[in-house]
Amino acid sequence: MFIGEYNHTIDAKGRLIVPAKYRDNLGEHFYVMKGYDDCLFVYGEEDFKALGDQIRALPLSNKASRAMSRFFLGSAQESEFDKQGRILVSAPLREHAGLEKDVVLVGVGNHIEIWSKDRYDAAEDSIDVDEVALKLEEMGLSL
Repeated sequence: MFIGEYNHTIDAKGRLIVPAKYRDNLGEHFYVMKGYDDCLFVYGEEDFKALGDQIRALPLSNKASRAMSRFFLGSAQESEFDKQGRILVSAPLREHAGLEKDVVLVGVGNHIEIWSKDRYDAAEDSIDVDEVALKLEEMGLSL
């Protein structure tokens, strides 16, 4: 499971150091793709395959299904670590997430999110924990 929050920088070529704890859990091959809230998602091979299976099971006749397929699978890039433990994030993915220099990597269970530090801070500042707790309780989850 991916947990924790790490601050790093991404260089002009799109290279980003991934914390060792995350590297160990990701394995040799993994996938980086567009994510919700203008961040990127990083999935290990097994979880990416499970996500892909779910998306491929959606009916092609449904417009929302096709849009989700393009958003996630169409943007996905297979990746691996270089000798320094870095990944190369493509220009289109960097643009989607607004990655320029300071980034935050966040472990959220079965995947990692990569955020622009500014966007992450703004998203965190906008969370009303009490409101979120009530909505989760409505969905049957109580903490």
